[in-house]
Amino acid sequence: MIRLLIAEDVQMVRGALVALLRLEPDFAVVAEVGHGDDIVPAARRTLPDVAVLDVGLPGTDGLTAAAELRKALPESRTIILTGMGGPSVIRRSLDARLDGLLLKDSPPERLAAAIRDVMAGQRVFDPGMTLDALELGTQILTPREAEVLRRTADGHDAPHIAKELHLSVGTVRNYLTAIVNKLNARNRVDAIRIARESGVI
Repeated sequence: MIRLLIAEDVQMVRGALVALLRLEPDFAVVAEVGHGDDIVPAARRTLPDVAVLDVGLPGTDGLTAAAELRKALPESRTIILTGMGGPSVIRRSLDARLDGLLLKDSPPERLAAAIRDVMAGQRVFDPGMTLDALELGTQILTPREAEVLRRTADGHDAPHIAKELHLSVGTVRNYLTAIVNKLNARNRVDAIRIARESGVI
């Protein structure tokens, strides 16, 4: 029996996912959580074979939680589910040596097969997303976006950056909004962390 931990913050989605996986004869859902901070404690209690984590969880995001889980329970496998295969998510998943990365709109049987495959020692990534990451490399942000984020990381506010780069304050704020979206980040601080971890800045 493959023991599963499910982490998804939308209760209806989590319930549907748990119900579908419980239909598989060789699966047992031993824990389900809705907050990223609860993943490692729940995993320590229940010792799952595979953790299926949403990438955009409140609190600790799925990718960070996956890294923490690997340290806490190195024998446990991890599959990340993402709504959009953005390049930063793909690259971070590859760099973190996660066991799997699937789109949320994958058929249920694809997830079930992925769980069995990672238990067999394989890595399972959506082929299209992996190809995109390899083609894009670290060119996720434009040079101007990278410069704006670099200066933000150095502690400068939008008015200061606007003056230094001869831009309007509104343009700098638009850049920062675009950066947060491109990096699938929760906010500017999270964008800086992701960019540094990914080698973007």
